[in-house]
Amino acid sequence: MAIRKSVILGALALASVSLFGLSAKAEDVKLTLWSLDKDTQPAPTLVKEFNDQHNGITIEYRLIQFDDVVTEAMRAYATGQAPDIIAVDNPEHALFSSRGAFLDISDMIKNSKVIKPENYFPGPLKSVEWDGKYFGVPKATNTIALYYNKDMFKAKGLDPNKPPQTWDELVEDARKLTDPAKNVYGLAFSAKANEEGTFQFLPWAQMGGGGYQHINADGAVKALGIWKTIIDEKLASPDTLTRGQWDSTGTFNSGNAAMAISGPWELDRMVQEAKFDWGVALLPVPKEGAERSSAMGDFNWAIFSTTKHPAEAFKALEYFASQDDKMFKNFGQLPARSDISIPATGQPLKDAALKVFLEQLKYAKPRGPHPQWPKISKAIQDAIQAALTGQMSPKDALDQAADKIKAVLG
Repeated sequence: MAIRKSVILGALALASVSLFGLSAKAEDVKLTLWSLDKDTQPAPTLVKEFNDQHNGITIEYRLIQFDDVVTEAMRAYATGQAPDIIAVDNPEHALFSSRGAFLDISDMIKNSKVIKPENYFPGPLKSVEWDGKYFGVPKATNTIALYYNKDMFKAKGLDPNKPPQTWDELVEDARKLTDPAKNVYGLAFSAKANEEGTFQFLPWAQMGGGGYQHINADGAVKALGIWKTIIDEKLASPDTLTRGQWDSTGTFNSGNAAMAISGPWELDRMVQEAKFDWGVALLPVPKEGAERSSAMGDFNWAIFSTTKHPAEAFKALEYFASQDDKMFKNFGQLPARSDISIPATGQPLKDAALKVFLEQLKYAKPRGPHPQWPKISKAIQDAIQAALTGQMSPKDALDQAADKIKAVLG
């Protein structure tokens, strides 16, 4: 009897292995991930590496276009067809979180041995927060600083090791460096009527004591007034109002601008294109000793609240975060973490610039976070355009923007 019982138990045990062990391995949990990363960017590579682990979870990757991320993702969420994981631009994160579209992963992060909030720069971490909880993980980050042509500084009698530190010094140097006969402008930046314009102006407003909640603060008005001076005196190209950061930095690379406000995504291009000695400095401040600020860009990972596999999706996020130390080496993107050191590239100009960008990241602030960020940003963009084209004074333009934003904030 005992023998027969042991045989039956053994058979049951074998059946349970075939039902729950082998079948689970034969059929992985399948997750879907949406991102706008192309083949040479992080997401597709990270997905492939994750799948190659054969850990019982398989991710299917879908490429989406930048302009479609919000509308397509929200539509998918509303119809019950959202992916498990998505990468979204950091200012859009609050829109999803506030509507319950993203999963609250605060407890998962609390118990994680990989994702630790204290390891992230304050700005990127703030962008995944809503109502005191975490609804995502920073994917990468970037910011802006001041590129300057050291050769041009020398030629105009300026110290190449003393780039402008304040707003007034920036204007003074731009005046000295502007050379119409040689088609050289003192400064290149973007005031385009899209998110790039907001991205470039908001740090100025923040350093002036303003922000999106009080965009018409005296210091913000002064900042827009300085932008207008730069445009009116032709210290920057007239198409500053219509071109993006990539094209404005191209003006610097080609030797047609002595300084440029841009980000670390330009470094590889700078090394290839710039045929002169150049450096990078922190963004100038209103006056010596003033509080610093800078823009904060790039994307965050998030898990949709409708996922049927939250634990598996978070495991994928943990894997992605575990690879952050390769973010710059493999993809030229800065990790959103302060605990990761960027290895030297062996290119002196690039390595020196990287140190400045990493220092600037300490002061980078998110746009928002606010669920109505696109409307807030549009009000700021309209003010920039109205002031720089002379339709309104900087104060009137920012007062109008403040009224529009107040209506949005309620």
